[in-house]
Parts: sequence; C-alpha cells; structure tokens
Amino acid sequence: MERIFFAIGAISGCIAVGTGAFGAHGLRTRVTPEMVAVFDTGARYQMLHALALLATAWAVARWPGSAATWAGWLFVAGTVLFSGSLYAIVLTGVKGLGAVTPVGGLLFLAGWLALAWAALRGS
Repeated sequence: MERIFFAIGAISGCIAVGTGAFGAHGLRTRVTPEMVAVFDTGARYQMLHALALLATAWAVARWPGSAATWAGWLFVAGTVLFSGSLYAIVLTGVKGLGAVTPVGGLLFLAGWLALAWAALRGS
C-alpha cells in the first residue's frame, strides 16, 4: 500500500505543478483575478496533500494498519473533491460546484486525524 500512496502522491504533485503553472500563466487573461486565486488555492492544497500522501506512504510502512491506510484514501478523496471542485468552478463558471468543496476539506481534516491516530496507535 505504501508504494500506491507514494505513486499517487508523486503524480498528484506533478499535476499540482502543472495546474499551478496553468493557473498563473494560462488563466490570467481568461478569468478574473479572484478566479485565478481560487484556482491557485486548489493547486496549493493539492500540492500540500501530495506531500501528505508521501508521508502517509511512510506511515503505512512504519505503522501498518487501517488508520494510516484510511488517511491515504481520505487525502486522495479530499484532493479530488476539494481541488477538483475549485478547478471545475474556475474552468466551467458553475458556482454550484462550490457545494462540494467543503466536503473535500472535511476529508482532508479526517485524513490528518487518521494519520495522527496511526502515529499514536502504531507499534
């Protein structure tokens, strides 16, 4: 499982760099500065949680068990919902997608708590 989370984290980090560059350079003339900031927030949180997935890969190897594994999947789902919804809002203009964003944020929080639980309960 640690190799899966490490690979997903590395790929997610690569995507975050690409989306960040696209947001900084490709969107500047197409959307408002506020929407560029929204896109940037998605890229920033994606990068932070790509790094969290790398840490989770280490945690899964160090403290095998369901808490570390749950943390990884929560970070993956949080990235898809949080960052993905922010990207979609900017690219489509459909503001209603913002209802999904807080769910992704809650999944991030749950992932961090699961990672802490894995550390505290690990052998």
